[in-house]
Amino acid sequence: MADIKRQIETWVRQAAVTALGEGGDTDPLLRPSKDPKFGDYQANLAMSLAKTLGKKPREIGEQIADCLRQSESGAAFEMIEVAGPGFINLKLTREALNRSVREMFDDDRLGVPEKASPEIVVVDYSSPNLAKEMHIGHLRSSIIGDAICRVLTLGGDMVIRQNHLGDWGTQFGMLLEHLIDTVWDKDAEHSIGDLNALYQDAKSRFDADPAFADRSRRRVVALQAGDEQSLVLWRQLIAESVRHMSHVYQKLELLLEAGDIRPESFYNSRLTAVVDDLRAAAVLVEDQGARVVFAEGFKNKEGDPLPLIVQKSDGGFGYAATDLAAVRFRVSELAATRIVYVVDARQADHFAQVFWTLRHAGWVAPTTQLEHVAFGTILGEDKRPFRTRSGGTVRLEEVLDEATERALKIIADKNPDLPAAEQRELAAAVGIGAVKYADLSSERIKDYVFDWQRMLAL
Repeated sequence: MADIKRQIETWVRQAAVTALGEGGDTDPLLRPSKDPKFGDYQANLAMSLAKTLGKKPREIGEQIADCLRQSESGAAFEMIEVAGPGFINLKLTREALNRSVREMFDDDRLGVPEKASPEIVVVDYSSPNLAKEMHIGHLRSSIIGDAICRVLTLGGDMVIRQNHLGDWGTQFGMLLEHLIDTVWDKDAEHSIGDLNALYQDAKSRFDADPAFADRSRRRVVALQAGDEQSLVLWRQLIAESVRHMSHVYQKLELLLEAGDIRPESFYNSRLTAVVDDLRAAAVLVEDQGARVVFAEGFKNKEGDPLPLIVQKSDGGFGYAATDLAAVRFRVSELAATRIVYVVDARQADHFAQVFWTLRHAGWVAPTTQLEHVAFGTILGEDKRPFRTRSGGTVRLEEVLDEATERALKIIADKNPDLPAAEQRELAAAVGIGAVKYADLSSERIKDYVFDWQRMLAL
């Protein structure tokens, strides 16, 4: 509704000039009303003009309101009233609102002006870890990131979407070692459900058996070094994971495509240079056998300096090394001038340390924008991270299917004569749209409670 706001500002300014002469030619200070009973907008210019004109703000507000009522544009308002010390409350008629919406949708750009100086913006979002199903925790990054991409593209920026999949860390060492121990049939077809069970079994062993945990960590190093046995199984895990992920993206109607995937493994050949160049820039130090960066101002709970681990003591690389390599690639090869990370708020310290390292190593220009778009957690009714009744993670695809089924029941009750195929098509649009809207309409940085009733309150 940006266009109607600009139109109202013009009308209020014209009324102020008519009422007060040239002294009224000022910013109307128009703001959306916080409470609907005060109308749609509130103009606060009377307070700013009072001192200049030597009049009481209430008197100035009344003069402007009278001129607005008597003007041709006054017909667009259901209410024009002065409240308090001089606030001008404005409520549009339904006809004026409808006209504004029609005009907005007649415009392919929805009233959004193009930027005078567009940028190349990389947006890093969704980025699930592979080898297990996407869960409810992946919802927010996926749809917030997609919304940001759409807004930036509409504004004229060249947006490069990047799905930085986790396909290379300790969990893969754990999975591969378990596969080898259990003689996994690499020639058989496996579903994402098989991978879920595999992950749970491997994680149980990793937590309970220190010897298996050590072998798993060594397997990561072998994988990163190109061990063929590890790579064959790893590729099978990735293929099934990406197939499942793409199916979920399709249901959510996200812009992310296979070509946007640039996983952790893509940067493997660049990680040694990250270590060498950080050392040359005098940013990297050795600590207990690991190669780390101590960014200024970061401390752990004990008050000791908090390390950003770039290379572990066993020679394996931490995901900080991959994040640093990714930025170098995005700046040098994708020519990004702005990089946006849509990652939950719990990673705030990590990204702040990474950004500090990049700046102090001189790897990004001072004008390059590095932004962490943080968001809160989806909670259950108990105000803890949303889980199933048995305590397991909530599968994202189950949430989307449940939303569609609930919407279908409502649609079938209200429109029983609609053909079944049309009912299902509408149900998918309404149900999944409701999930996305419920998330995007919440305050981004805050946690929120997952509530089916609120989500599907049509």
